[in-house]
Amino acid sequence: MMMFKTRRPRGFRHTYLYYDERRERLKTIEERAARELGLLPPETAPRDRLRGVFAGSARHLSRARLRGGSLLGRIPTVLLVFLAVVLVALVRWLY
Repeated sequence: MMMFKTRRPRGFRHTYLYYDERRERLKTIEERAARELGLLPPETAPRDRLRGVFAGSARHLSRARLRGGSLLGRIPTVLLVFLAVVLVALVRWLY
């Protein structure tokens, strides 16, 4: 039994049964050539297409963004800091 070192689990490697690597490589080469010739529209990054989609569709997030939301997220932190200052002042005053 090891006291300080824990065993790491074996890594997972999934190999496809019906996968043709050559066909996939040829497909990407053909798509790249078609884009260079202008037959296909230029490829856009998925991050650009998805940016802000969830925040726009979620009602509570879109409302918070319209209000500004900066102070609403900080209220618990501000309250905790205020209570800590009051507690320190109270302890200092009592002793």
